[in-house]
Amino acid sequence: MRLYLVLRYMGMMMMLNAAFMLLSALISLFNGMDTGFYPLLLSFLLTSMLGLFPLIFVPKGESLTYKEGYGIVVGSWLAACLAGMMPYLLWGGEFTLINAWFETVSGYTTTGSTILNDVEALPKGLLFWRSSTHWLGGVGVVMFALVILPSMGQAKLRLSSVELSSMAKDNYRYRTQKILQVLLVVYVGLTLAETILLRIAGMNWFDAVNHAFSTIATGGFSTKNLSIAYYNNIWIELVVGLFMTVSAIHFGLIFATMTGKSNNIFRSEITRYYLYSVLIGGLMIAFNLRAFDMYPTFLSACRYAFFQASSIASTTGYATADSAIWPGLSILVLLILTFQCGCAGSTSGGIKCDRMWLMFKAIKAQLLKYQHPNAIIRVKMNGVIQEDSVVNTAMLFIIFYILIVVLGTILVTAFGVDLLTSFGIVAASMGNVGPGFGDVGSMDNYHMLPVAVKFICTIIMLLGRLEIFGFLQLFLIKWWK
Repeated sequence: MRLYLVLRYMGMMMMLNAAFMLLSALISLFNGMDTGFYPLLLSFLLTSMLGLFPLIFVPKGESLTYKEGYGIVVGSWLAACLAGMMPYLLWGGEFTLINAWFETVSGYTTTGSTILNDVEALPKGLLFWRSSTHWLGGVGVVMFALVILPSMGQAKLRLSSVELSSMAKDNYRYRTQKILQVLLVVYVGLTLAETILLRIAGMNWFDAVNHAFSTIATGGFSTKNLSIAYYNNIWIELVVGLFMTVSAIHFGLIFATMTGKSNNIFRSEITRYYLYSVLIGGLMIAFNLRAFDMYPTFLSACRYAFFQASSIASTTGYATADSAIWPGLSILVLLILTFQCGCAGSTSGGIKCDRMWLMFKAIKAQLLKYQHPNAIIRVKMNGVIQEDSVVNTAMLFIIFYILIVVLGTILVTAFGVDLLTSFGIVAASMGNVGPGFGDVGSMDNYHMLPVAVKFICTIIMLLGRLEIFGFLQLFLIKWWK
């Protein structure tokens, strides 16, 4: 592996982060040069220098191997998280070293867990930077950079192959350059649309932009301590709920639907499965909440049930109610949605509906095989026959995913955290969901956790965001040879 080449491309990603730090500093400047201005400005200068150094002194190279591609992707994520800590550390407040690392990783991986007891104490520039980490991480630091940076030739093809999972590529029937354009058009378009609608619904422009950044990235960082519950505005909840749900659908399908293509949302069985999951899950929670008299009417129960179901299923993690006090069935439904989450090719985390639907079809095929031993039964999705290798890889991913959650729960419990909270922490971190269960519910935060547990959470967040295998390969010694 040519480490110098990896560092050069990582430098490009650092420059992208520096640009958003500068934008955040300007917001601080226009808000009376608040306390976030100098931390953000200094962070911009330091990050720019770190990014420029390999760009100036390292020679260009177009041809990348897959190993180098993986190195650039994982290295860029880690470098972005390390650089993203600087504004928090320089500002101080609740941001100790581990807290700054946790908040940054949670931002870039779009997990949305927070260590802040008082979000509203942050100056506007720092709040914007916090939301920017979501927006950059949502579409992927690397994928975003590939769109806006100068042409990289074959490097774009190699890097996009690494950043996009095989499940996500299925609905992108375009050349690599077109895929990058589709991602940007949908991502920016949804962000602009939600910002305008939130402003109309009653938010000010600053809050509307920040919440749009978090929603489209399915992250969940809010500018308010009570999250969306602060506004107590049904129109805001409807707008956020709609865009949370849409943002967990494959961006390629959204683009195809907008442009009148045949491979659209309405013909995708995976999208239907995802939407039915949210619908059925929301109804089950609503009936359960009404049965236990948690809310005075069925409509009010639906209001909170569907918002929370959409929030968890899309891995956004916004809250309008304290789900920790809900009945057992409601919590169980949220737990199932925490594992399944949204669709591949979106900003959502988790196992993904694509793999879950493929698993159900594989189980059905196997049962039919037992009944008809001599029959040739193939698994199909959207009318396309799935190769055995695709099915096996999906099954292996699900097994690995569950194994990491189990092992992570055991590890966190060993540090004195109760079992329910430990499980909630690991499941939420692995799925990049944010709110967990127990002491880390929808209205709680991660501030009280031991330092070691916070660090474990960040590693699990990165494992979930990079879909396990990409992150693990970087640390296998034989892989480097």
